[in-house]
Amino acid sequence: MLNQLQGWIENVLDSGISEIVAFANGLLRDYQAIENAISLSGSNGPVEGNVNKLKTIKRQMSGRASFKLLRKRLLLKPK
Repeated sequence: MLNQLQGWIENVLDSGISEIVAFANGLLRDYQAIENAISLSGSNGPVEGNVNKLKTIKRQMSGRASFKLLRKRLLLKPK
């Protein structure tokens, strides 16, 4: 898969279409991160899910409840 991506980036850089070339250059700047995302099995998805849940509850309760109630709601809320 990485070989296909590298080949696509090379083709795009030769295309001369400035917008797509700029996108490909951005991919090259972040190539190590892209390679890690494809090849490594780890994920921060569960952490991001919990952060999203907390932020959603916080926005719903904004200005209406104390921290104590927010804490109870977060800890007792079913998944």
